[in-house]
Amino acid sequence: MAPPSSSSTSAVNHISNPCIYGDFVSSYAERKSRFMKWLSKIFKSGPSRGGGSGGGSRYPPRLGEENMVSWRPPARSLDERSRADKEKEEADHAVALSQAEDWKRPGYRCRTDNDEEQARALHDSLNPVGYPPYAPYAPPQYCNTGFRLCGGCHGNIGYGNYLGCMGKFFHPDCFRCTYCGYPITENEFSLSGRDPYHKVCFKELTHPKCDVCFQYIPTNEAGLIEYRCHPFWSQKYCPSHEHDNTPRCCSCERLESWDTKYYSLEDGRNLCLECMESAIMDTGDCQPLYHAIRDYYEGMNMKLDQQIPMLLVERLALNEAIVGEKYGYHHMPETRGLCLSEEQTVTSIQRRPRLGGNRLVGIRTQPQKLTRKSCEVTAILVLYGLPRLLTGAILAHELMHGWLRLKGYRNLNPEVEEGICQVLSYMWLESEVLPSKGMPSTSAASSSSSSSKKGGRSNVENKLGEFFKHQIANDASPAYGGGFRAANAAVNKYGLRRTLDHIRLTGHFPL
Repeated sequence: MAPPSSSSTSAVNHISNPCIYGDFVSSYAERKSRFMKWLSKIFKSGPSRGGGSGGGSRYPPRLGEENMVSWRPPARSLDERSRADKEKEEADHAVALSQAEDWKRPGYRCRTDNDEEQARALHDSLNPVGYPPYAPYAPPQYCNTGFRLCGGCHGNIGYGNYLGCMGKFFHPDCFRCTYCGYPITENEFSLSGRDPYHKVCFKELTHPKCDVCFQYIPTNEAGLIEYRCHPFWSQKYCPSHEHDNTPRCCSCERLESWDTKYYSLEDGRNLCLECMESAIMDTGDCQPLYHAIRDYYEGMNMKLDQQIPMLLVERLALNEAIVGEKYGYHHMPETRGLCLSEEQTVTSIQRRPRLGGNRLVGIRTQPQKLTRKSCEVTAILVLYGLPRLLTGAILAHELMHGWLRLKGYRNLNPEVEEGICQVLSYMWLESEVLPSKGMPSTSAASSSSSSSKKGGRSNVENKLGEFFKHQIANDASPAYGGGFRAANAAVNKYGLRRTLDHIRLTGHFPL
């Protein structure tokens, strides 16, 4: 069963003591006491009810005597009838008041068949055989005050305990929680629309739980439920997890939940299990993907004439290279790729680390001197340990920087250069996640992941690709985010080639 919508929670009522356990008569002793009082009241006025002025016997001869006659009610004057009617009304009114008081008392139960038999036996004991009941003053019958249908099973409630709630009546076993289906027996319950819930069940349905610690997200000082939610993965978590050293995946940005364990890289980053499946760990593993992306550029008539070295590096080596680079605009707080234009010595990863528990250890690095050979580009550096699709998106971005410099695009402002590079990264991701869009997929050329070796990608990898596209499209930085949106609009309107020609001539995107 489906839970209640968020719009319905605003109309939720938490009701205290909502139900009335009802019945129709009191105990046998109370009934007998009231009945005897009523009967004594009749007997007190008995002499005036005779058949004539002589005040003869109130009862006819017993059956079986010699002179048998048929009995009929004695004739009475109008005054006697009016007095009798008045006394009857008073007696009925007293009984009604007594019943109303009984309704207010807890534990008031309804009449059973046994009660009716006992009342009939008492009535017969007070009316000997052969003496018909005194018709005008027959004892009141304790009847069900109405025909009630159960709001749950829609059957007749009849005699027995029942609940009155929400303008309906229920058998106690038919008033059930909409979520768990068990009867509601507590004094309080939650109501959403016309659906009743146990308070615990309603909290389970509507109060958000943290996807990290799996506890109910606490309220803030104002009494409001406050939590963080990832814009793509919709992972909800307590605000405290942003400051309590909960590991976050360096690739997909999800926090580590308490029922899983992330992998720790030697440079301090963490990697979730899904990203770890297709992670590229050393320079040799990345070469097939790098050449596949170069082929992708060539397929768009954007061939790179120079063989630019590509190295996978640790975070420290990448940060040191950024410090020694005097050109370029870098994405903060962390840069994951770099197109070098200066001569530097860079420490690259030559052998992938091995797995030791939940840590990747035993990485082998080697320093490499990069020299410039009469061109503007010396090497492309990429952070190791990232999933194949993210590594490819970074390579596509940095290769576009290399292409612009090799083709003579000079002095571009950051919004234009980073924006058009992000467009190429986004286009490559689209060709991988949605290869039917026109451009050939590079999966066949890149065999760095098991899914690629099988000729296809898993749903997990496709979802990661969608996330990386989402990151590019929703980046908040002026250069990477704003630049991408402006460049993408121009490419969609004029095409990639005309947009690049306009940038070469004016240094700006066409409007």
